[in-house]
Amino acid sequence: MGKISQFVKAGALLLTMAGCSSPNSGGKDAEMDRFISDLMGRMTLQEKLGQLNLPAGNDLVSGAVKNSKMAEAIRAGEVGGFFNVKGVNKIYQMQRMAVEETRLGIPLIVGADVIHGYETIFPIPLALSCSWDTAAVTRMARISATEASADGISWTFSPMVDICRDARWGRIAEGSGEDPYLGALMAGAYVRGYQGDGMKQNNEIMACVKHFALYGASESGRDYNSVDMSRNLMYNVYLAPYKGAVEAGVGSVMSSFNTINGVPATADKWLLTDLLRNEWGFTGFVVTDYNSIGEMKTHGVADLKEASARALNAGTDMDMVAHGFLHTLEASLKEKTVTQERIDEACRRVLEAKYKLGLFENPYKYCDTLRGRKELFTEANRKAAREIAAETFVLLKNEGKLLPLQKKGRIALIGPMGDAQNNMCGTWNMDCQTDRHVTMYEAFRRAVGDKATVSYAKGSNVYYSEHIEKGAVEPRPLTRGDDRQLRAEALRVAASADVIVAALGESAEMSGESSSRTDIQIPDAQKDLLKALVATGKPVILALFTGRPLDLCWESEHVPAILNVWFAGSEAGDAIADVMFGDVSPSGKLTTSFPRAVGQLPLYYNHLNTGRPDTDDTTFNRYGSNYIDQSNEPLYPFGYGLSYTTFRYGNLQLSAERMAKGGQLKVTVPVTNSGECDGVEIVQLYLHDVYAEISRPVKELKAFRRVALKKGETQNVEFVLDEDDLKYYNSRLEYGYEPGEFEVMVGPDSRNVQRATFVAE
Repeated sequence: MGKISQFVKAGALLLTMAGCSSPNSGGKDAEMDRFISDLMGRMTLQEKLGQLNLPAGNDLVSGAVKNSKMAEAIRAGEVGGFFNVKGVNKIYQMQRMAVEETRLGIPLIVGADVIHGYETIFPIPLALSCSWDTAAVTRMARISATEASADGISWTFSPMVDICRDARWGRIAEGSGEDPYLGALMAGAYVRGYQGDGMKQNNEIMACVKHFALYGASESGRDYNSVDMSRNLMYNVYLAPYKGAVEAGVGSVMSSFNTINGVPATADKWLLTDLLRNEWGFTGFVVTDYNSIGEMKTHGVADLKEASARALNAGTDMDMVAHGFLHTLEASLKEKTVTQERIDEACRRVLEAKYKLGLFENPYKYCDTLRGRKELFTEANRKAAREIAAETFVLLKNEGKLLPLQKKGRIALIGPMGDAQNNMCGTWNMDCQTDRHVTMYEAFRRAVGDKATVSYAKGSNVYYSEHIEKGAVEPRPLTRGDDRQLRAEALRVAASADVIVAALGESAEMSGESSSRTDIQIPDAQKDLLKALVATGKPVILALFTGRPLDLCWESEHVPAILNVWFAGSEAGDAIADVMFGDVSPSGKLTTSFPRAVGQLPLYYNHLNTGRPDTDDTTFNRYGSNYIDQSNEPLYPFGYGLSYTTFRYGNLQLSAERMAKGGQLKVTVPVTNSGECDGVEIVQLYLHDVYAEISRPVKELKAFRRVALKKGETQNVEFVLDEDDLKYYNSRLEYGYEPGEFEVMVGPDSRNVQRATFVAE
């Protein structure tokens, strides 16, 4: 592939020399330090600033490479990496320019938003978390990394681990829900899947945990909005998943758009240096989110020059899109508002990332053009996506055992999501080819064969308002029709059916970035359609498409069966059919509370108690902490989910009444599959610190087990608690616990638990 620069040759030699060094001995790091120090000793200031510049390659997604603005910048040494370029051949050409047409031949890092798959698309992250299956999430990330790397990508802007307690925020779809413990486990699972064995192989890529920090707590659930939060709440809840990713060895961190207590996260030295590096020991590099340095001007904090200096000084290493580092830091250096030491530190971190990816040893590590022909959208990958998708569905209601459907008679599939090929995947799937995806209608017909008939009608538009629908569905629009004609057609199809499956809810782009909602019910046109279908008197099953918790009060009262299918990816159609027709029993459980009304938000299970807690959920209690017009309780609680079988919990037992200092306590509960088919139960353990230095949550998830049980089988499910499970950050942010009484709770969800107490010494 042409000549290799002297620094690439040197890198290969140094890596060979370091190959026998133990990572823990410091040998490999020492070789990396020597190599990068030598390289940086030859770099000019502008070449160093170029490494800190991350432009978008939007002009190359469908355009030419050779004469693009990006190509000019690469040849000038002004680019450290790029993103938003699709295709290994284009990426190879750009890498070749960097390696063979610049003075030092420093390779580029190539990023992409590989959020829940590359060409094989998996369920949205919120859905994946509802599997409570960290192994499945790691498997998903491993496949995603394999596919992305086969197309030239070496860096993914994932995982998004923001805790979210407000369903109005569209980006709740990209995270793992409301719980810090589960969120931290999921964060580590993503990182291990993407990065594999230290990013040694050409199918292992660098992860980037985001958005650091607290983005999921934006005021009013409105995207890009401000966050104001105590350090205590940060440490005990919101920071846990980011820390989990750091402990798993994540290679990079993306700062968030929002301000935190008035300071833009991009320029928050306490966040990016004191906490992330000094307290947590993070050694990778920090990249901004899209143009967030430039947006500091709009925040009313600083113009581009000052914002760039403040971001660098705070601990930001790479500037995405704003070009502030590239064009202003030289002047700031002369004015002594930044230091050469800090520029060098940022440059070193970016170069270290490239070294760890193996790009100095082989700049074309991710440019094997043959891989894409055999590793993208393969049958094996699609099979995995189908299996994992089925684990994420949450059965919310199943009155009269209406599900699973029998493969007989006449089935009416009605609703705009029932035959929407381009809407199966949900948000963030720019690299997929939706014309290869199977719809519910196609999957249902294939599943029943000649045993039953399946008829389809769209039934309604997404919204009555064309204007609102345009904002909701772009860039994946659905063909609109006349509302009356659509309804009439649906009722004709329903009239001849034995059972109705209503495929309704959000469209793919109604959740995700810039998709906040104030009304989180099923959109008006679809809800009226559902009411009309229920009014027929026929049995109705709701297949709910959504990227967030919805207000389903009417549906829960009137619709016999509800299966939440989220957005399940490229294999959604077949996966939904697998569960609907009983080939797979649903096992997913909610990782985010479903409200009874939007006015309850923010809503979460692990809340603090009040001095006047609600004593009776069935009625309004004056001078208690409750609502006049609605219950405090969620419609569906955290951890909730039904199965086609039933599970019976025996008596909870503790191994002792006291847990010694430094000791352990065993918690055991027998769980029996008391139903009529095999199934998987997610057994959950919660703790409550009865008296502590500060008020503690009424319950906190501390452990769970996915237990596969045959029909009639009983298994003793055992948990082991130790001191770490009792610890929290007190008012002085000291991490520990106070001896005293603790309550342990075990059950199928956060609401339905049995309790026991012990004393920790």
